[in-house]
Amino acid sequence: METKQLRVNGKRLQSTLEDMAKIGATPNGGVQRLALSDEDKQARDLFVKWLRQIDLEVRIDEMGNIFGFRKGKDNDLPPVMSGSHIDSQPKGGRFDGILGVMGALEVMRVLHENKIETKRPMAVVVWTNEEGTRFAPAMQCSGVWADALDRDWIYGRTDINGLRFEDELMRIGYKGETPAQKSDVHAYYEYHIEQGPVLERKGITIGVPKGIVCLHWYDIYLEGEANQVGPTPMEGRHDALCAAAQMILKVNELPSRMGGNLVATVGELQNEPNSRNIIPDKVHFTVDLRSWDDELAIKAWELVKCDFEDIAKERGCPIRIEETWRVEHSPFDSKLVQNILDASDSLEYSSLHMVSGAGHDASYMNQIAPTAMIFVPSIGGRSHVEVEDTKWEDCEAGANVLLHSMLQSANE
Repeated sequence: METKQLRVNGKRLQSTLEDMAKIGATPNGGVQRLALSDEDKQARDLFVKWLRQIDLEVRIDEMGNIFGFRKGKDNDLPPVMSGSHIDSQPKGGRFDGILGVMGALEVMRVLHENKIETKRPMAVVVWTNEEGTRFAPAMQCSGVWADALDRDWIYGRTDINGLRFEDELMRIGYKGETPAQKSDVHAYYEYHIEQGPVLERKGITIGVPKGIVCLHWYDIYLEGEANQVGPTPMEGRHDALCAAAQMILKVNELPSRMGGNLVATVGELQNEPNSRNIIPDKVHFTVDLRSWDDELAIKAWELVKCDFEDIAKERGCPIRIEETWRVEHSPFDSKLVQNILDASDSLEYSSLHMVSGAGHDASYMNQIAPTAMIFVPSIGGRSHVEVEDTKWEDCEAGANVLLHSMLQSANE
């Protein structure tokens, strides 16, 4: 068959996405499949079943990353790979991550049923714990695979209940024996929803990022002095929550102070003892900084870190700062980006060169292999929430672009 005529089966892609959305479904149309949860295991089991139905060789490594390999004419050549993640945010969306996995699976299904033979082998991958919600930081296991994060450090990370990553990986039966270590990859494509409003606002079907912004995560721990609120005068209090509140406002002001080209967010907050009539004596909150300019992000952090230390001293609340995670901005491979643009043009889909403000496993893959991403519009620009949505015809369009981009690379 002439490969130029190949198209994905949009109805089948929709069906697989809907089947996955039933696993961890939330009342308002989203999903909750936290990494290494029972729901994560159920989704993994279904995915592995689908891989085997089309005769892919399944490998599971020691971080729980799942690979489905399809042979090529010359299996000594490095493969063309595509994938994303199955885990979700708490009450997250039903397209984030999983669209890239199901899109890559649909590509493999089309090639299988049409008996298409490629020069190079091909692979679909599920990376463990991309979100970093239950076990921080994000993109953990693509990071280990790319030799950017330490395996044993990740194994020892704990969730809010003190459960260890490695123990939970073993509990769900996905600690494989294959070493999680990088190998040669000819090209890596990651297909994803945009997670922002740009494509929908411009009426564009395919987004083609030039790269991903840098991501910096910090954890802030404050200690105050607990006491009964009634008899304790306002003067002289060491209220850890008040100190945190001042610091959080400093984070919110940070982008404007730096002149733009930066976003800064406090997304997580724990307060102890969390009682209405006790002065808080322990607070933990997180800071997330992102920019295309690595140096700007570092300067911004140094500025706000000084603010934090001044506030802590003023409030009499000792502070401990953990610099949890930093990933530099990731410019994508120009040849692969052009492949996506060319595929979009040949399929008569409108496209836009843009930047990804969200982090993806492609950040780590970009450190070891030619990498690029394909975006499709997010309705209302909403993501990481239950109302996250993308039109089915856009899902199909992005998968068609992925199909032809991967074929281009697989026959090189």
